[in-house]
Amino acid sequence: MTPDDVNSVVAIQPLAFPPPFSTDLHWDAQHIQGHIELFPAGQFVAVSNGKVIASCSNTLIDETAWQLHANGYTTVGGPALDRFCPQGSTLYGLDIAVHPDFRRMGVARALYAARFNVVKDQSLNRYGTACRIPGLRNFLQNYPSQSAEDYVMAVVNGQLIDRTLTPLVRLGLTSLGVIFDYMMDEESMNCAALLEWIS
Repeated sequence: MTPDDVNSVVAIQPLAFPPPFSTDLHWDAQHIQGHIELFPAGQFVAVSNGKVIASCSNTLIDETAWQLHANGYTTVGGPALDRFCPQGSTLYGLDIAVHPDFRRMGVARALYAARFNVVKDQSLNRYGTACRIPGLRNFLQNYPSQSAEDYVMAVVNGQLIDRTLTPLVRLGLTSLGVIFDYMMDEESMNCAALLEWIS
């Protein structure tokens, strides 16, 4: 990702994360520019015919921040990534946004490959992230006696399909559980699945 990509990256945000996902959580140009300046090696775009069709943002956090398994703001320090640690042990994935016209074409897989390469190239302990679980709300409405942990386990075991979590499980990420009150996310009931990938 370069400064020339910023406006294109911002334009994809509402397309990749439509309502009921809160627009307050979309990156704006200042956020993206700040990510590039802070950690240029961790920001990526996918390009087709000269057009940016997807992006992903990442940061480095230290082992203490990772092991806390706290909410999103505490973990990364907000959109300015105030907890960025140049000597961090974890490449932490913030988002991955693919233009709807280019989904199911391997774009997200390619961006994850770029992330995994950073982990290997910098000899980091892991790639870690907290993944949206947008199927959770409907699941709990249909099965009120079940829990978020039950839902994630069913997705990990292949009994249920979640449009966000399932692809990451198929990429080889391991579930470490659920973080509650991770961020404002109506579909995910403010929960997130904690995941890691170790080289």
